Amino acid sequence: MIFDFAYLTLVLALVLSAFGAAAGFWGGRLVPGVASQGTAASGQNGPTVRNPSAAWGHRLTASSFHSIYAVCALVGISAAVLWYGLLTDQFQITYIWNSSERTLPTFYKFAAIWGGQAGSLLFWTLLLSLFTTAAALTFRASQGTLMPYVNGTLLAIILFFLVLLVFSANPFEQIGVVPSDGRGLNPLLQNYWMVIHPVMLYLGWVGLSIPFAFAVAALLSRRLDRRWVRTVRRWTLIPWMFLSAGIIMGSQWAYMELGWGGYWAWDPVENASFLPWLTATAFLHSIIIQEQRGILKVWNVTLIWLTFTLVILGTFTTRSGILSSVHSFAQSPVGPYFLVFLAVITVGFLLLLYQRLPFLQGENEIDSISSREGAFLANNWLFAGIAFVVLWGTFYPMFSEILTGERISVAAPWFNRVAGPLFLLLFVLMGVGPLLGWRRTGANALRRQFTWPLAAALISVPFLLFTSRNIFPIVGFSVCIFVAATIVQEFVRGATARRRSRGEPLPAALWGLIRRNGRRYGGYVIHFGIVLIGVAIIGNEFYQSTTHVTLSEGDTVELSGYTLKYVGLESEQKSNHTEIRATLNVSDASSGRPLSKIFPRRNIYEKTPDQPTSEVGLRMTPAEDVYVILNGWEGDGKSATFTVYINPLTMWMWVGGLLVVLGTLVSVWPHPQPARASQELTSPMPEGATAGQATA
Repeated sequence: MIFDFAYLTLVLALVLSAFGAAAGFWGGRLVPGVASQGTAASGQNGPTVRNPSAAWGHRLTASSFHSIYAVCALVGISAAVLWYGLLTDQFQITYIWNSSERTLPTFYKFAAIWGGQAGSLLFWTLLLSLFTTAAALTFRASQGTLMPYVNGTLLAIILFFLVLLVFSANPFEQIGVVPSDGRGLNPLLQNYWMVIHPVMLYLGWVGLSIPFAFAVAALLSRRLDRRWVRTVRRWTLIPWMFLSAGIIMGSQWAYMELGWGGYWAWDPVENASFLPWLTATAFLHSIIIQEQRGILKVWNVTLIWLTFTLVILGTFTTRSGILSSVHSFAQSPVGPYFLVFLAVITVGFLLLLYQRLPFLQGENEIDSISSREGAFLANNWLFAGIAFVVLWGTFYPMFSEILTGERISVAAPWFNRVAGPLFLLLFVLMGVGPLLGWRRTGANALRRQFTWPLAAALISVPFLLFTSRNIFPIVGFSVCIFVAATIVQEFVRGATARRRSRGEPLPAALWGLIRRNGRRYGGYVIHFGIVLIGVAIIGNEFYQSTTHVTLSEGDTVELSGYTLKYVGLESEQKSNHTEIRATLNVSDASSGRPLSKIFPRRNIYEKTPDQPTSEVGLRMTPAEDVYVILNGWEGDGKSATFTVYINPLTMWMWVGGLLVVLGTLVSVWPHPQPARASQELTSPMPEGATAGQATA
């Protein structure tokens, strides 16, 4: 049977990954320290190896590459078989019976592979094997010293997930009696954002295994100079981009599907994705310091280990059920496996780090706090502080249950109150850091760099006082304006300097500036996207208005300058659910001018009628969203109950997310090296020069 065959491919992949991991580690030990050995290990014509141990090392290293390709193919076959079963309604498979049904739309059947535990673990393993294959093909010839250890580390991670699939979460387990239909996919997952949002998160989580593997390889091979950092920068940025996109898409799903007026609730699943994002972002900033100044080496390898550990910890907490209750851990089939794997990662890495400390001495020191490296170091402290706050708040209910027997929950207000000031300081540094020079920045340069951004922030305060007397949003918006002004200033000064020096039109000068300095200016685009997300959060948090109302047909309600009139209710039968849709006319309260119609809905699914879902009615504009939830109705809909929110500036969160992705693509895109890049990055800026002028 095809499903038995698919299970056997997983068993064979497990055996090959174990062999390949051992071959990679052992091969790396036998042929250490020869960069040109990448060609010999790849089977190309290379130098003749006379040392028998080295010859065996080459053979073992080549075997590790072959194992990667074979494992990727075998896992791909298994995933294809499971997709086939989902798309053709093979309900004799327990996973498919639990996650699908005959009337489920096809794209949800396809997405059901990550809708449950066993399928999501198989999908994770598939993506990890694809990332591993891509890294092997990319670096096989150029990183001959590191690749045996990289292969061994990545195959060991794949081995762990294959152990879960073979022994604990078999996606091809079969039912004795074939059911006529499945139980259906969780109604909350039947949303278009859930088709793409989990894929983005998985690409982010899984992709962060690559820089972790290179860090382990650098430690094992003692190649701890700046080269491994330069190698992994792009391979960290790309999964970071996917993780960022996944978090934003998840917020959009929560905003549109859960029907509570918000987009982020600090729940454990959200925090599981946010924690590795925080440490990966810190790593992306701190590796710049190591790359340019040769310092923070211990901190960088620790950060990338923390990032990977938080990825596994997040998967552990969401898959084991331990955050629902500590008592559920013993009942979870995968929980103990994850706990052992986390222990191995932690003990093994810390032991290896301790042994390599003599090779991790910094080449320089931070000369001044008014320097770019000083700002980046403070930036890292803040990221680490926020990560600790989120980690503590996420796991505090579990600790309280263990110690007191009473589960004490930590809600969103606590996270906002504790993490909010740290984020505000982080925003300030986001504006300050890129304008500082390496080593130190003189007083005159500081004055020239910050005069206009500070003036813009101060001038905004009187205007902001008209919107609110609350000091917190005023300070928050002022900081956002300051950071935005520093970014605009850098683009204007850089493009102007290039236009003057080359005689180009301003648009061409701006394009040439970004093309030749994509790493810097892509980073500015990312920062501007983060600023827009901050603006949306402040607007939604401090200026939101809401009301809860029951309306009969023809009745109206007025809120924050809008009038909403209830027209009526209608129902429509879909493939696997009934859609109950209300119609409301939205008009301007002062003039009565019609603006739009919105249609809040409730979906009642045939398989789970006790779990109806909300689909909000939404009118989105740059200024604010009119956001309506249908809570219930009487009889045939002559009257209905609604919750209405006016959410200011929320649209800019999604625009900011797009800019984060765009800026990342600009940063990783290959660019010609500017002639003065090395001078700009290794010496302080001349007195009075701007960062934009230095790279123009």
